[in-house]
Amino acid sequence: MSRTALVSALHDELSAVLALMPDEHVESVAGRSFWVGHLHGQDVVAVLSGIGKVAAATTATLLIERYGVDRIVFTGVAGGLGPGVNVGDVVVARQFLQHDMDASPIFPRHEVPGYGTATFDADAALSDRLAQTCENMLAQLATHLGPEAVHAFALQAPRLHRGLVLSGDRFVATTAESQALQRELPQALAVEMEGAAFAQVCRDYGVPLAVVRTISDRADDAAHVDFPRFLREVASRYSAAIVNGLFKQ
Repeated sequence: MSRTALVSALHDELSAVLALMPDEHVESVAGRSFWVGHLHGQDVVAVLSGIGKVAAATTATLLIERYGVDRIVFTGVAGGLGPGVNVGDVVVARQFLQHDMDASPIFPRHEVPGYGTATFDADAALSDRLAQTCENMLAQLATHLGPEAVHAFALQAPRLHRGLVLSGDRFVATTAESQALQRELPQALAVEMEGAAFAQVCRDYGVPLAVVRTISDRADDAAHVDFPRFLREVASRYSAAIVNGLFKQ
């Protein structure tokens, strides 16, 4: 029987997913808690990714080697970079790139040594399913979020975007950093800290990966200050609705 890994970047998001699992039990491996159980009758294991690329790669490897997962679905938050990628929007990744990878002049900037590429793909079929689930969720936004949250974060017709997501071991939260990334990598939609690591491990093992990121800010000086509330009232509810919808398909 197949098994799906459900990975979240932050605890509130994972808690929302765990609430959907009726019979999970927790196991501790390598300092991480893995919740093993079922969701809509399907075998799943849920875990926090850890922050940054090294922690994320370790988690991805454990999921594949120890728990034998057949696919990985990652939900998290990110800073928006692309034009029109606004707070409350969701980004489903098509590709990932490490914006802080630089082995030049031996290799071209951003290229990962040994792979001959700077980008790693998400699984197309699984990402298509995830994107459709996101579209359905956004179309019924009022049923998932309270009116206070919609008003507080000015969530006016949130949209789905698909494309390149950047990862790096640096929290991007200034206008100068954000604009530098936009100039250097104009196709990038969002920036976070784990996706490219998961994508590289999944490529090594041939395991399908799909990642959705809720945009919490624009990764600049104007980043929203009430992040805990956004995580609690928006991002975690998005994650629960998306994961639940994916397993109902």
